[in-house]
Amino acid sequence: PELIAAVRAWIDHDVMGASTGAARFQARVAANVLGIVERELLDDGMRRDAHDRGLAFLGCVDDSELASAIRDGRLDDRLEDVRAVLRADVAARLAIDNPRYA
Repeated sequence: PELIAAVRAWIDHDVMGASTGAARFQARVAANVLGIVERELLDDGMRRDAHDRGLAFLGCVDDSELASAIRDGRLDDRLEDVRAVLRADVAARLAIDNPRYA
C-alpha cells in the first residue's frame, strides 16, 4: 500500500499540477483508481468477511440466494434485518470506492 500511496501522491501533486485538459482528467482518474486499490489492500478482506457474516445472519450463502429470498418473499418477516445488512454492506463498499459518500 505504501508504494501505491506514493504513486498516488506523485500523480496528485506533480502530474496533475503540470497537466491540463484531458491529461489532467486522466491523471485524476488514475489517482482515484490507485486510492481504491490502496483502500482495498488495507481492508484485507474485512468487508467481504462482514458481507459473508451478514448473508449467514439472513440464512443465505451468497448474493444470488439473498436476491432469490427477497424476490420470493422468504425474508418478508425480517425486512429490518435485511435493510441493516444491506445498509452496512453499501456503507462498507462506499468506504472503499468513494469514502466521501460513506
